[in-house]
Amino acid sequence: MKITKDMLIADALKKGNVQAMADVLFGFGMHCLGCALSRGETIEEAAMVHGVDVDEMVEALNEACDLPM
Repeated sequence: MKITKDMLIADALKKGNVQAMADVLFGFGMHCLGCALSRGETIEEAAMVHGVDVDEMVEALNEACDLPM
């Protein structure tokens, strides 16, 4: 896996198809990708705050990461 739950959201978005990964995050109710917290918050921390299953989200992010841009 390229993306792990302990990665910062901002770092994860640099790993592949940014638009597809942003769409995944929006789909999980995370609409604040531009906020300051997203730059210093891990995927796991964000999932906990939003009540999301982190493993499901990481799997979806990895699938989206590999999509052609």
